Amino acid sequence: MTTGVMEAPAPSGKDAAYHERRTLIQTSARQSLKRRRGTALAIRIIFGLCMVLVLVPLIFLVVYVTKRGVGALSVAFFTHTPTPEGVPGGGISNAIIGSLLINGLALVIAVPVGLVIALFLIERRGPIPNAIRFGADVLSGLPSILIGLFAYAVIVVHTGHFSAYSASAALAVLMLPIVIRGDEEAMRTVPNELWEAGLALGARQSRVVRSVIVRGSIPGLVTANLLALARAVGETAPLLFTAIGSQVFSLSLNQPMNAIPIVIYQNANTASQDLVRDAWGAAFVLMAAVLVLSIVGRMFAARLTRKSR
Repeated sequence: MTTGVMEAPAPSGKDAAYHERRTLIQTSARQSLKRRRGTALAIRIIFGLCMVLVLVPLIFLVVYVTKRGVGALSVAFFTHTPTPEGVPGGGISNAIIGSLLINGLALVIAVPVGLVIALFLIERRGPIPNAIRFGADVLSGLPSILIGLFAYAVIVVHTGHFSAYSASAALAVLMLPIVIRGDEEAMRTVPNELWEAGLALGARQSRVVRSVIVRGSIPGLVTANLLALARAVGETAPLLFTAIGSQVFSLSLNQPMNAIPIVIYQNANTASQDLVRDAWGAAFVLMAAVLVLSIVGRMFAARLTRKSR
């Protein structure tokens, strides 16, 4: 007597081989996915440890300098000029103004020169651009004291006196390779479609670079220039060979001029506790200026990037 229920046919040899291969592929895929996830987790852990190794010294530096330098801050510290050793009430107003003038002039020198060279590197190919890139890379690795000695031999010796503009020239040389390489890389981030669209309209390559590529890379250009400025703000060795420092308030670029790094170097090497305290205060001001400059630069670049989109 039949029950009316049909039994499933037994799998054929081909179906069994298919199911076996499918099971093997699924097992292999699960093992591969598990291995990739384990590798990704290990990489994230390694990068997290590297981030901690970078942040711990930075946080320690910021906290230590803040702790030692905040106590020196006052209205007189920012508005008065230095006083003789043992006389209270001195400040670093001349050093603040001197740093602004020296670094501002250096920025005015380095930015247009670096941009022109970067445009040349974008437009040209061959041994000359490669030699310029190699020279910029070598120059960026030179110790700043050598650049200060070079400025002393070329400018100070020939003019017969120390001056602020010789310090600006030394810092401009220090900033130049960073500006060149940063500007070039920023302009190379512009999509190729913009290059092709400009050339398709019949414009020359130089015109496309000036009118299209430079505008599209403004956020990167701003970041590169501010990075170069942040590098130059804290340099001491070039200033010791050129600006040498001054205890009086002066706006003349043709005379010796004080700067915050010089104040830190000179006051930290004295036995006076008041001058050492002023050195820590100047270090805090310099650190805060660099941090603010970096944060503002990134925010400005991000805002320009959003507007360009």
